Amino acid sequence: MSTLLYPSPIYGPVHSRRLGISLGINLMPADGKICTFDCIYCECGYQRDRLTRSPHPSRSVVASVLEAQLRKMHEEGVHPDVLTFAGNGEPTSHPDFPGIIDDTLRLRDELCPGAKVSVLSNSTFIHRLAVREALMRVDNNILKLDTVDAPYIHRVDRPLQPSYDVAKIIEDMKRFHGHLIIQTMFMRGTTDEGIDVDNTSEAFVAPWLQAVADIAPAEVMIYTIDRETPDRHLLKATRQQLDAIRERVKALGIECTASY
Repeated sequence: MSTLLYPSPIYGPVHSRRLGISLGINLMPADGKICTFDCIYCECGYQRDRLTRSPHPSRSVVASVLEAQLRKMHEEGVHPDVLTFAGNGEPTSHPDFPGIIDDTLRLRDELCPGAKVSVLSNSTFIHRLAVREALMRVDNNILKLDTVDAPYIHRVDRPLQPSYDVAKIIEDMKRFHGHLIIQTMFMRGTTDEGIDVDNTSEAFVAPWLQAVADIAPAEVMIYTIDRETPDRHLLKATRQQLDAIRERVKALGIECTASY
């Protein structure tokens, strides 16, 4: 299946299923992927196929290109709903991530004060104080938690950090004291090797719900496959499955949206 890479450092605006009119901010190079996960469902493809020696865009370049694009959009009468950090890898891994967040908030306040600032993260750097403090400053701190089952995570999300520990991730999520949105991918099917990756069953959903309750986020976003994936045998979760999970989250007193 074909996969894609995003321009850098700015792309869009695009229409996001979950966030509305979104101007993307990609802190990775345009010609490759730099991520601490190598998810089998990643629309950017596998790391081995996306190797790059290009540097991250610098803080100054991100700020200048973002400012130029926001001024252009303002002149055209186009106003983003959200400025979204996402793209060819994990945004919080950028060495100047906290400073880039400060620049983005300043430009947002000046040029599009109605827009939210969102960060889509796989949560692997939230143990760093500077990253947590930066994420506390954004409107939508969206953190991935696909399951609490460690073998499943290593089969599907495939963290590249040997020290990855989902229990530690959950404890770090609690440090946000509710200022986070949990994002979870539900899907069915198998890997290309025929290994089952369905995480919609009770064996996966019930422990995940307990973790959600313990973390007590402001919101949960559940979704399923929308674009082509590097593994070819993955299947979307059904609308009925997502709706049922969403209602169980809402029964915890936590807002939940489902994207099909």
